[in-house]
Formats: sequence, C-alpha cells, structure tokens
Amino acid sequence: MNYPAIAAVAIFLVAYILLATEKAHKTKAVLAGAVLMILVGIVSQRTAFHGDEARHIEGVDWNTIMLLIGMMIIVNITRTTGAVEYLAIKSAKAVHGRPTPIIVLFCVITAALSAFLDNVTTVIIIAPVVILIFERLESDPVPGLISIICASNIGGTATLIGDPPNIIIGSAARLSFLDFLSVDALPAIASMVAMLVAIALFLRPRLSVSPEVRERIMEFDESAAITDWQLLRRCLVVLGITLVGYVVHGWLGLEPATIALTGAALIMLLHTEGPDEALKSVEWSTIFFFIGLFIMVAGLVETGVLGMLGEGFTTLTGGNTAAMTMVMLWASGILCGVVNNIAYTTMMTPLIKSIAFSAHPAAATASWAQIYHAPNILPLWWALSLGACLGGNMTYVGSAANVLVVGIAESSGHPITFVRYLKYGIPVALVSLLIATVWLWLLFLR
Repeated sequence: MNYPAIAAVAIFLVAYILLATEKAHKTKAVLAGAVLMILVGIVSQRTAFHGDEARHIEGVDWNTIMLLIGMMIIVNITRTTGAVEYLAIKSAKAVHGRPTPIIVLFCVITAALSAFLDNVTTVIIIAPVVILIFERLESDPVPGLISIICASNIGGTATLIGDPPNIIIGSAARLSFLDFLSVDALPAIASMVAMLVAIALFLRPRLSVSPEVRERIMEFDESAAITDWQLLRRCLVVLGITLVGYVVHGWLGLEPATIALTGAALIMLLHTEGPDEALKSVEWSTIFFFIGLFIMVAGLVETGVLGMLGEGFTTLTGGNTAAMTMVMLWASGILCGVVNNIAYTTMMTPLIKSIAFSAHPAAATASWAQIYHAPNILPLWWALSLGACLGGNMTYVGSAANVLVVGIAESSGHPITFVRYLKYGIPVALVSLLIATVWLWLLFLR
C-alpha cells in the first residue's frame, strides 16, 4: 500500500472508531474524516462531490441524498395529521388490549410502513405509541419495542426505499423499485412470518394483563388523534402518486430521487403552512452523515484500497459465483451486527463494482448493465441487500432504526440493554439469513 492509501485507511478507521465508541457524534466524526481526506489531497473536491465516471468513482451519491430528503419531507408533513397514531390505537383496540396480539399487529403495521415509507421514520412514529400503550397496560414495553425494531428492518428489506442500504444499492447498481420487490419481498415476508410465529410461541406466556387494565386501552379515542382530515386526504393522495412513481420510474426514465422530490414539492404546495417546519424536521444529521461517508469511501476507492479488497475477496472465493454470493450474504449479515449497515453498505457497493469491472472481459467498452447485471455479479447485489438489511437486526447498533428506538426507550425510562437485545436480535437475524440463503440459492445458484 502507498502512503495515500495508508492515510485514507487511517482516517477512515479513526473516524469509525470515534463513532463506534461514541467518543464523537457519528456525523461529526464522519464529516471531519471526509473534510480531512479532501484537505490532505487523498481525493479532489470535484471527485468527492461529483465523482469521476471515467475511473468509476462515485463521490457523493446525490440520488440517495435527495431521495432521503424527499421522503423525509413527505413523511414529516403526513405525520402532523396524526394518521399513524390513529392506526396504532385502532389496532390495539381491535384486539381488546391483549399484549401479544398488540405486538403482532404493531409488527405488521411497522413492516408495512417501513416497506413503503422508510424504517427510520416509521420507528420514530411507532415507538412512542408502543411505550404509551404498554405503560397504560402496566406491562414492560421492551419486548414490543425490540419486536418493532426487527419488523422495521425486515419490512424495509422488501423495497428500494424501505431501508437506507437498499437505497444505496439501488442507486449504485441501477436496480429499480420493481427489481427489489421481485427479489427481496418474498424472503422479507417469509422472515416476517417466522418472527410472528416466534412471538406467538415465546412471548405470549410471558405477557399478560388483567381485564381491568386492558379496558384502559379501550377508552382511547382514536378519532382525536387526527388533527387535520383535509391535510391527511391530500397526503394520502401524494403518497399514492409517489408510490406509483416508484413502480414506473424506470419506464419514465426518472431516478427515484426525482420521484421523491416531486412528491415533496407537491405535498408542500398542497400544505397551507410554509415549508420551514417540514424542512426543519428533516433529519439533517443523518443526511450529512451520508455525505461524509460517501466522501470517505470515495477516498478509499481513489487510493485503490477497495480494489485490493475486491481482489482479495475474489481470490478467497476462487471467483466462484455461488461461493462469492454466500460469503457476501453471511459476511454482510454478521458484520452489520457489529457495524452500522449504512456504513457497511456504503463501503461494499464500490467493492462489488470493482469486482464487476475486473471480472468483465470487455469492461472498457461494455455498458453499465452488462457489467453490473452480469450473471456472476447480480447475485452479489442481492446478497449484500439481504445480508445488510436482515443482519441489521442482530444487535442494537446494526441499523439506524435500532439506535433510534433504543434512544427513545432510554429517554422514556425503559432502557434496552445490549445483552437483552441480543436474546431477541440474534435468533431473528439468523433465521432471516437462513431464509435468504435458501432463496438466493433457488433464484440464482442452483
């Protein structure tokens, strides 16, 4: 390794250690590392922000950034109507306040919303409602909170927009909304069914409340949760248009980010309030975390570090497609239980690209589809997607949704310890990865 490569690795590792040990906020650590890489000349300003197509270096992936911002605006305006709170209370009353069915219903709602909104925003909305209902039931909310974490990651696996790793992979590999539905949706559904069966078998005997306490849930007035019916109707129309746009964006020749920003612009035009509140609610810390991470990864690509890792990965597996796919799936699943799946996916997408270009006999003249969607490369993208999203359930640092719920739980006086989470997260992640293994084998490798 040359000096720029060593410097790039050192900066990346220091930034990552700072965020992993929480010695510095993740956004501060990553932005500082990104700026340092530019200042010391590891990556140029132009490459950092605009990429270098000739050398296959992406820089900041603005498609991912703008898609996230657009969806955050849409969801932030929709959540002001109280629609999700209404749905949660209505669901709890439908099962007469019984704890296990409440958890099952919340998991289904969370998974569905995570698939078609995004799992981070979904858990921000759902987690406080779970805590509220279980406090009224005088029951421990932690099993419910961990369950919705797992449901959010599984549901987010199913679509392009459900989980940030899929957004990154979709943008890098140019995979459409329908591509994700056709490959990731079935193992996500199977994983969800397996988790719900486990909840019914193992949690039900441990969760019980008196009939008197359950009646408190029945006293909730769900209609009072809706604060603006007119805005809610407008939001539902815009959400519907946006989701249809995701389905047909490939036929329209539009990027997913364009669809999301169109929905955001439309919903702000239909909202009588000014844009300040909607924009203020965007998770700018997460947005700048992504920007810094993309720049640091561009530095690793620029210096050839990821190219060397790609060669090592290919050598380890002997270039065998089945071996590479299985190693990618399980390595991603296990490592995303240790490190955040967003950071991991951001590192791995250029690694797969490097493998794709080195494996293609005519990469210099071939189209991106011939390179990225080659039969020996396409399974790697799906292995990364399934491994990163499903493996994020293993520990509570595995995904952004996990970290957010743990923080909400702690601030509400119901802390989730690392070890307690592992008792739920490891079985869910391992079963999901086994399902994904069988699915990928049947789909691509047999």
